[in-house]
Formats: sequence, C-alpha cells, structure tokens
Amino acid sequence: MTDWPQRQAALLDALTASGALRPAWRPAFEAVPRHRFIPREIWRQEATCVPVTDRAAWWDLAYRDEPIVTQVDDGRSDGPGVATSSGSKPSLVARMLDALDVAEGQKVLEIGTGTGWNAALLSARLGSENVTTVEVDGRLAETAEKAIREAGYGPRVVHGDGALGWAPGAPYERLIATCSVRRIPPAWIEQTAPGGVIVFPLALDFWSGALLRLDVTEGMARGRVVGDAQFMPMRSHRPPSDAPVDASTGRRTPGTPIPDTVASLGFALYAGARLPGVAMTDGRHEGTYQLWLWDREGSAATVTDEEVWQYGPRSLWEEVTEAHAAYAGEGGPPSDAFGLTVDGTGQRVWLRSPEAPLV
Repeated sequence: MTDWPQRQAALLDALTASGALRPAWRPAFEAVPRHRFIPREIWRQEATCVPVTDRAAWWDLAYRDEPIVTQVDDGRSDGPGVATSSGSKPSLVARMLDALDVAEGQKVLEIGTGTGWNAALLSARLGSENVTTVEVDGRLAETAEKAIREAGYGPRVVHGDGALGWAPGAPYERLIATCSVRRIPPAWIEQTAPGGVIVFPLALDFWSGALLRLDVTEGMARGRVVGDAQFMPMRSHRPPSDAPVDASTGRRTPGTPIPDTVASLGFALYAGARLPGVAMTDGRHEGTYQLWLWDREGSAATVTDEEVWQYGPRSLWEEVTEAHAAYAGEGGPPSDAFGLTVDGTGQRVWLRSPEAPLV
C-alpha cells in the first residue's frame, strides 16, 4: 500500500478538527504511523469479532477512527472468539494522552502495552528513556517490542502484571492505563510521585466505562471524570461468571417510555455507586430498542417501551427506576460532575465534591 501517508494525514486532520488531537501531540502521531503496530490477523468488533481477511479492508481499518481487535481468547485457538486485546480508537488515544498533560523530561509508566503504538507515541514525545510499558501477555509484549524497535524507539518493555506497576523504575510523574480496572491498584499510587497524574479507564458494570484523571498526593489520588472510555479489563479485574437465570421466574409488566438518560455516562456512574454489581447494556433487538439488566447472581430483566420482563429474586428494573428518579432529583448531573478519591480507607465515587461520596 503506497498511499498510507495520505490516509494517515486525512485521519490526523480529522482528529485535529474534532479537537481530539492537540498541536503538541501531532508531531508524535505523524512520526509513528498506526499501521506499523497492527498485526496481519485482526478482527472488527461487531456483535461478534469478525475476521478481516481482505487486505484492502485491513488498510481501510488501520486508518479509520475505530478500535481494531488484535487478539481473541487470550491467543488461544479453541475459544469462543471474545476480544482480549485491541488497538484503541485513535481519537481516544489522543484524548487520553492529552489528559496525561506531559512535560519534557517526565517519566511515564504505561499499563497495557497492547500493540505498542501508545508506548511509541509517548517515546516520540518524551524520549524512549523516559517510558516504561508493562504487558501481562508474553506474546503481546514480544510482538509490541519488536514493532516499537522497528519504528525506531526503545522504551523499557516489561512482561508482567500491570496491577503491580514496575517498582524498579519508580517514581513516575505520569501513569496511563490502557486497560480498565474496577479499583485502582495500590501500586499505581505508590509508584506515582506526589504531584503526578494517573489517567485510566474505570470499569463500570452499568452500561459504560469512564475515563478519569487523578492527581496524586502523598498516599492519595483524587480527580474527576474527563470522558467515556470502554476498554477491555485488566485480566485480574475481569468480572466473574454470571449465575444462571431461572426463566420460570419470569414476571411481565407493561412498559413505559425508557428515559434517554438511563443510557448516559452520568447515570452509569450514579447507578454504579448506588447499585453495585448490577450490570446493564442496551441495543436493538429485532428493530426494537431494549435494555438488558443482570446482577450476576441469578436476577435479570429485559426492558422495552412496551413491556418489562424480570427474573430471579430481585426486581432489577424497579431498582434502576428508583435510582434514576434519585439521579433526576439531583438534576441529572453530567459525567464531569463525578469524581473519585482513592486513599488508605478505600475508593469512593463522589458527586460534585469529594465531600459528597455516593454510598
């Protein structure tokens, strides 16, 4: 493919026009072409992972503002085809790097090397000597390091558990995670220098995931939600298997119009704190918009404007409706009204002020 520079320029122009790619980061994105970090075998994430077998389609996807699945089933050949690693959406990569707010000479720890593109971008901006990246999957770490070296960069690539960070290189002024976590690992705060910044995706069962930027002081990290971000979870933070739902417990009630804000990041944060363990997703089934709710312990619900079916011991839709009424009573706050504090006593989501935790 000889026209990749034109494809790259078109993508970067679009990212710049949207505000995702800031001028300070554009030279790094120009110096580090995305396609050099995309393996030959990839999948497009749709309802399932769909193999991309056509070379023209491969190139088309490489320079679209879309995520690219680069591994399924942790690399096993006998799995169900679940995405386990990907090349992130370029606009999200740019937003996260901008939120990191780096300065020359700062040391950065990246959790989740993946394809290696993000580590190469950091190296292009800060110098390879200031970048350490940790990847739990040995094959991915090896492949990423090779791609990074071939692109002309040499950050430290560590095969290890990202939850443990990388203590030999600490302290770091910045830490960025490209996998979602349910709780901030203590090592991340311990290895980030006071005055440093952590940017990471917080895994939310309820509908979506949130991108947070935390400022670190001695033994504590605190900050706000800066956007949405749906990432694959860190392997040690994957949710447990769901308990079976007994279909014979089904209870039908008439539906009412589903509030638009039920599927908003603001309500996902609110409901995640008020209804821990309750998961929700949404989509269209046979042309009808629908919500699916479950609690992993045998309760579930399906919800449309016309009808509601609930299963198991809990009436999940009633619980969600009650939580949504409370959220509306708070004025339906947007996602950037929420924040997170992590300290020696635990992790707390708050609304508008750290002194107002959601419990």
